[in-house]
Amino acid sequence: MDTRLERAAFLGVERSLTGRRWAARLADERIALAMSQRHGLPDSICRLLAARDVELEAVPDFLEPTLRKFLPDPSHLVDMDAAVERLVQAVRAGERIVVFGDYDVDGATSAALLLRFFRSVGASIDVYIPDRRREGYGPNAPALLKLKADGASVVVTVDCGVTAFEPIAEARRAGLDLIVIDHHMAELALPEAVAVVDPNRLDDASPHKQLAAVGVAFLLAVGVNRALRQAGWYDAAGVANGRREPDLRQWLDLVALGTVCDVVPLTGVNRALVRHGLAVMAQRGNVGLAALADIARLREPPGAYHLGFLLGPRVNAGGRVGEAALGARLLSSDDPHEVAALAVRLDELNAERRAIERDVLDQAIARIEGLYGPERKGLPAALVVESEGWHVGVIGIVASRLVERYGRPAFVIGMSDEQAGAEQIGKGSGRSVRGVDLGAAVIAARQTGLLLNGGGHAMAAGVTVARGALPAFAEFLEQRIAPQLGSAPAIRELGIDAALAPAAATTELVEMIERAGPFGAGNALPRFAFTGVRVSYAQPVGDGHVRCSLVGAGRGKVEAIAFRAGQTALGPALLDPTRPILHVAGALRIDRFGGRESVRLQIDDAAAGTGSVLA
Repeated sequence: MDTRLERAAFLGVERSLTGRRWAARLADERIALAMSQRHGLPDSICRLLAARDVELEAVPDFLEPTLRKFLPDPSHLVDMDAAVERLVQAVRAGERIVVFGDYDVDGATSAALLLRFFRSVGASIDVYIPDRRREGYGPNAPALLKLKADGASVVVTVDCGVTAFEPIAEARRAGLDLIVIDHHMAELALPEAVAVVDPNRLDDASPHKQLAAVGVAFLLAVGVNRALRQAGWYDAAGVANGRREPDLRQWLDLVALGTVCDVVPLTGVNRALVRHGLAVMAQRGNVGLAALADIARLREPPGAYHLGFLLGPRVNAGGRVGEAALGARLLSSDDPHEVAALAVRLDELNAERRAIERDVLDQAIARIEGLYGPERKGLPAALVVESEGWHVGVIGIVASRLVERYGRPAFVIGMSDEQAGAEQIGKGSGRSVRGVDLGAAVIAARQTGLLLNGGGHAMAAGVTVARGALPAFAEFLEQRIAPQLGSAPAIRELGIDAALAPAAATTELVEMIERAGPFGAGNALPRFAFTGVRVSYAQPVGDGHVRCSLVGAGRGKVEAIAFRAGQTALGPALLDPTRPILHVAGALRIDRFGGRESVRLQIDDAAAGTGSVLA
């Protein structure tokens, strides 16, 4: 039985205007009451904490997550000490180090972080980012051999490499030392590298398997920094050799950006890194990030939302539809003129990416609903859609949109001009839902011979597949994933933390809620239901968005916006001139535009209401 259906639907909403069932996040209100009594906190905060499984004794550390408390010793990771030893040797001997990064935000931030760190300690350091379309994902032998020929002694792969067996072996035979810094799911066999540092190695008992690659890279920097200090590399006065020990906290803004954008759980060490990284980012010390914030018109202290939806997509745009190295260059440069030009270029590429994404998404939806109809009868456990000409730079984003729409794991595959024998090759990206480990499924499919290549982690994966193998791959996913989804019908749920009246939506309430942040994967953004409200004003804005005001039974009013509402029944309901009574669900934010603070509701959903249950 699907245990989600054992609880009554929140406000009785079994099917909302966007086709979702509303579900209470808090199962036992007694836990929230105990928290309130023990720690003297408002009920609203305690309900959020209890719904997120925060233990009673852990509340103070959750609300104030310090690095001293949460940051682990780097040496606890298998092979970390070997990686540190080789890199310290390279720094002291003046050997050339190259960071080989992935082209997404996690890879770009990891590369920029290590470039800034090693540059600050006097190392000879460069970065190499492969071209997505020409070279594909991860280390490739021609690039590694070229780096060796150009004088590199050590290559550090970041956010890639844990399954790059053949390229790393070939580079090793050529005399190049490889250090793999990754976080993707590993196999029993590992590449022939000097060190493979990955909390998701099968032989690594680290409790920090949720780290993004940039988090692992930060631990590498901590370890190397400590070893250089112990070796007497630094001069406290900066007189004898001019080398002062760097303060690694200055680069936590990069760690925060990569962690949020890779959609890893914002729990434990990740949450501490992001909380402190946001504070660093607000100081605008990284001129590249500051230029990007300006071009994105970010005029308030950054939050996880801004990283995920404003800054991250622009950093990603270079690797998706432009030059792969643009993001890493922006994040590692201190030249204000260079970063200003790079920020403009990335903003242009992001606009181009959105147009391409919209076209591919429309085609993918048309294909799925052409097969299964609007009622989605017979929808498989995992969606697999492919087509000629789909840009590989947007297929991951489109897969995410399909997951949002259908509540199922989804793979989007773009068929390329490459051939494997007589077979056409497709390159695809997959995104998952909670409880389905997509990375493990892809590795299993590759091990059985269904894929030419593939890997990933629980929530995201990439594949390279021959066209003829697509039906067998889809069937493999069906058999593996269907049991994880359960036998109940696919009902998308919308988690609700509490019901509120518009008058309760104050800046004081939102400021208290923000203490439980940052919010994202693993620490869900608090969502409230405003019950029995009417729309007093509504106006379509932008590309299918709706701006409106909601009023309750009393005098209270809350300003609101619903993004992309025109694509569902939500938009017409908000714009309905008859002003029906609605239950409206969404997240509260403080709008600090123009130096003034006001509360705004970001609407996620609505349902027909029968009257207000709150005054």
